[in-house]
Amino acid sequence: MLPALAPLPPDRRQSQTALAVARGTTRLLHQFGFSAVSELPLPSGRRADLVALDNAGAIWIVEIKSSVADFRADQKWMDYRAHCDRLFFATTLEVPCEIFPPDTGLIVADAFGAELKCEAPEHRLPAATRKSMLLRFGQTAALRLQALADPTGPYEWDR
Repeated sequence: MLPALAPLPPDRRQSQTALAVARGTTRLLHQFGFSAVSELPLPSGRRADLVALDNAGAIWIVEIKSSVADFRADQKWMDYRAHCDRLFFATTLEVPCEIFPPDTGLIVADAFGAELKCEAPEHRLPAATRKSMLLRFGQTAALRLQALADPTGPYEWDR
């Protein structure tokens, strides 16, 4: 019999609203055939809220904005384009969709699900960048699973 896995420790970087949007958005991404990793450190030093990968190797980044103030205070999302094929914002019903850039996709979510409001334009990654992101995604996911199975082990995924 396998030992019970410990839950992931709370992240504490996100508000409860942002966590709810992430949960609903991840469910939608799964419906589209994507697996997602949250808070993935990028080669640029930034940290993406959600990075999603499908069976064909497509990489989407979803930047979560829980309020108008959150969107206005954070302009680092422009750097994420260099690490994905499509860039989306995810938000709540309370945030007006008009504030988001028209050249990104838009997802509206709550803790139970999400709806794709606007498709993101595709800008295919160069092969070397794709390989780097695939390795980062896979290694981070594997290390997080290993840390769940062995909570006192020497595993670090927060690079």
